[in-house]
Amino acid sequence: MRIDSHQHFWRYEPAHYPWIGERMGVLKRDYLPQDLEPLLEASGFDGAIAVQAQQARAETEWLLELADRYAFIRGVVGFVDLCSQGAAAELARLARRPKLVGVRHIVHDEPDDDFLLRADFRSGLARLGEHGLVYDLLLFPKHLARALRVVEELHDQPFVLDHIGKPFIRDGLVSPWREDLRRLAALPNVSCKLSGMVTEARWDAWRPEDLDPYLDVVLEAFGASRLMIGSDWPVCTLAGDYARTMAVVVDWAARLPPADRSGILGWNAARIYGLDGRRTSA
Repeated sequence: MRIDSHQHFWRYEPAHYPWIGERMGVLKRDYLPQDLEPLLEASGFDGAIAVQAQQARAETEWLLELADRYAFIRGVVGFVDLCSQGAAAELARLARRPKLVGVRHIVHDEPDDDFLLRADFRSGLARLGEHGLVYDLLLFPKHLARALRVVEELHDQPFVLDHIGKPFIRDGLVSPWREDLRRLAALPNVSCKLSGMVTEARWDAWRPEDLDPYLDVVLEAFGASRLMIGSDWPVCTLAGDYARTMAVVVDWAARLPPADRSGILGWNAARIYGLDGRRTSA
């Protein structure tokens, strides 16, 4: 089984996607399942996990509807306002949908760098375990130390770090991202997506060997059993097409033992997100 653990769909409306800036013209159109499915097949992938791209309940409902219609969408990581008083009821309602496998908040766009540490947010986060839901961490390197405190506190809650924590690849910087990542990876309840790297590199000038040192750091920190490939499509198209983006990790993983390679390319995502439909509560 090969699973793309991180991609997005949208019907583009500027007001709904304020993070799509002027340099991102290629993203200013609809991206739908019928666009992704042939790309998956051409690259030898069996399915994908659709991840939220806007902070809206309606988008989560829409993604779940798409997942019901398209079998290759194996799971959805949706948005729930974990700070709201109605978070518990909303989680209980959405968790009845078997393809909801996780929740995410676009933390790195919050003006408060300590957003993860807010009492109301952590209270909502603590409810995910009741429903066997994963929490995706979307962060900048400056947030890793805060994430460490939250992951340590909620030691039974599974977390997944998106985009390897967005290191400064275009500048060739490794520290202090590497040291903070190692501290986070030392906690067994957090895994990591090998995704979003090409857009952290120089969009028009990156080479796979620019990314290999970062992949090596993540492998050493997490071990192969807690890593999973992700395209971040269609965002990746800012820097490379689907096939070239996925080839970065596929080619890098070719040096690993077969079991490790199979895990990274799909089985780890299936296990960590419970894509077989068997959620386990914390």
